[in-house]
Amino acid sequence: MDASTIACRQRVGLRTQAFYRPAMNERYEPPSDFLKALIDDEAPLIGGEHAEANLLRLIDMTRDELPANRDWATLLLAQQDIDSADVRKALLHAADDENEYVRAEAILGLAQRDKTAALPFLQRELAGEHVPLPLFEAAFIVAHPSLLADLRAFAEPSGDDFMDSLALQAIEACERAAG
Repeated sequence: MDASTIACRQRVGLRTQAFYRPAMNERYEPPSDFLKALIDDEAPLIGGEHAEANLLRLIDMTRDELPANRDWATLLLAQQDIDSADVRKALLHAADDENEYVRAEAILGLAQRDKTAALPFLQRELAGEHVPLPLFEAAFIVAHPSLLADLRAFAEPSGDDFMDSLALQAIEACERAAG
């Protein structure tokens, strides 16, 4: 897998397989110059002169009309060590986005902040046909027994060792939580 693909797992009958969604261009990056500046650490979100304004703009970008901008904005927001009502509200909204990759990034961000808030979104997405990589990370963090049945559908090798490892780690975390 290279930078022009995004990992995901797909249910195929009772088994799963890894598949890769081609990115929108050779190097998957957002169309937004602002988001590119954030990615390149040229615009601060914490501790800089325009950090607060940049954070509010990033939150707004999670609702952008372009899926690539929403995807990147949600990913960047989810990765921040910022936990505020505005951040949670943006992640909750993005967890219901029409784009499965935006939803996955939002759910991971929610899991990092509030496992209980992330759980119903995670349950819904793990029951789906496609499961993007961040959902396995979120399932590991949330580690709730109710996720086991859907996670076990991804226990068989898919052809992607990294994704298989994340799926198994999530299963093990949920099994430990089940006692």
